[in-house]
Amino acid sequence: MANMENSDPDKMFGLTGHMIWGLSIGALMIIRLTTRILSKSPQQTESGNVMLNSGARIAHLGLYFLVFAMVGSGIGIAISADLFSIVFSGSGPSLPADFNIFPARIAHGAIASFLLILIGLHFAGWAYHQFFLGDHLINRMWFGKRNSPDELTVQPKTTP
Repeated sequence: MANMENSDPDKMFGLTGHMIWGLSIGALMIIRLTTRILSKSPQQTESGNVMLNSGARIAHLGLYFLVFAMVGSGIGIAISADLFSIVFSGSGPSLPADFNIFPARIAHGAIASFLLILIGLHFAGWAYHQFFLGDHLINRMWFGKRNSPDELTVQPKTTP
């Protein structure tokens, strides 16, 4: 979108969608965090490696922090550039020629890079648990009964 002219309607359409999705993700993360705090947490799983276990805890906290930082920096850009009035009410000044004049935009880009890396590591952690350890950790990520790690291990199939 940086290469699009500010007068291009597609730029305003894309910016509107970006802001709506960003604010929606922020709201969903607040709901997710509230649910996580108020509901019973499953037991911590063990990978058999102290460093991986510590890394998992740090990564999960990092995901929350980075998503909230991403939403916060996006709101910072919107306030600095008066985007709420420009995008949602069609009033106010025109779009800035370059969003990089706002410090929040620089932070938004850096946070996006860190978040992408952490999501990749999170996916790798899931694959490690799913395919290498075979403990089906993904089964814990839904509402309902909270199984202990022992109940999540793969039981060998018996043939009659």
